[in-house]
Amino acid sequence: MKTITSRENPLLKSVRKLAASSKERKKAGKTLLDGIHLVAAYHQAGGLPEAVMVSASAQDHPEIRDFLHMVPPENLIVLSDELFRDISTVDTPTGIVALICIPHPAEEETNCCVLLEDIQDPGNLGSILRSAAAAGIGRVHLSSGCADAWSPKVLRAGMGAHFHLSVHESSDLVAAARSFSGQVVATTLNAEKTLFSLDMRGPTAFVIGNEGAGISENLLAVADSRVMIPMPGTAESLNAAAAAAICFFERVRQTC
Repeated sequence: MKTITSRENPLLKSVRKLAASSKERKKAGKTLLDGIHLVAAYHQAGGLPEAVMVSASAQDHPEIRDFLHMVPPENLIVLSDELFRDISTVDTPTGIVALICIPHPAEEETNCCVLLEDIQDPGNLGSILRSAAAAGIGRVHLSSGCADAWSPKVLRAGMGAHFHLSVHESSDLVAAARSFSGQVVATTLNAEKTLFSLDMRGPTAFVIGNEGAGISENLLAVADSRVMIPMPGTAESLNAAAAAAICFFERVRQTC
C-alpha cells in the first residue's frame, strides 16, 4: 500500500486532468470510477484498475474495507481526506476512486443494438446505457455529437452498465444502420405507426435522436420503420431516456 501526501504528485495531476477533460480521457484512453458501487461493478465484470485511491477516513468503511482486501497492494493508494476531495468528481466523496483503461468495444454480431444521435445530456446518456444493459442489448453506437460516454457523470448515471455493453463512440450511424442485419427502428413524433404495432422479435436496432432536434433526415432515411410512442396525456414529448427505455422493454416483452 502506497501513501501520497503531495498535491503535486504526477499521478494526482494526471487524475485531476482526467476528471475534468474529455480530451484528456480520449488522449490517455483512461477514465475514473468514483464511488464503491462503480468500482465494485467494474471489478465484478472482470476489470483490474490501474490504481485504486482511497481516502484515509474511508478505509474503515465496511463495504470499502471488504473491497480493498481484493486489490493488489501495489495498486492501492491512500490519500489524506483533503487530497482525496481534490480528485473526487462528486460534491460528497464516498472515499474511493479507481483509475481504469477505457475498454475497447467488442466487434461481434448482436441481435439488438442502439444508435444514439447527439444525446448531449450526460444523465440521459447514462440512463439510456443503463436501460440498454438491463434489456440485454449488446451494442450501442454513439454519434460524435453525443456526450462523452466515459465521463464521470455518464458513468454515475449508467451505474455499471458500461461494463456489460460494447460502447462505440464517434460512430457513423448511417453506416451502422446500413450494416445491421435486421430491422432499423426510428422513434419520431410524427410517425403513423406506433411502437406497439411493430414486430420486434427478430434482430432490431433502435435509433434514438437528440433531446430537442430529434433524428436527422439522413438517419431517418435509412430506417426500415418509423414509430411513435402513444401519449394520451398532455405532454408533447418524452424524455429521450424514458422513450428509449419504453422501446427496449417493449422488445423484451415481445421476446420473453
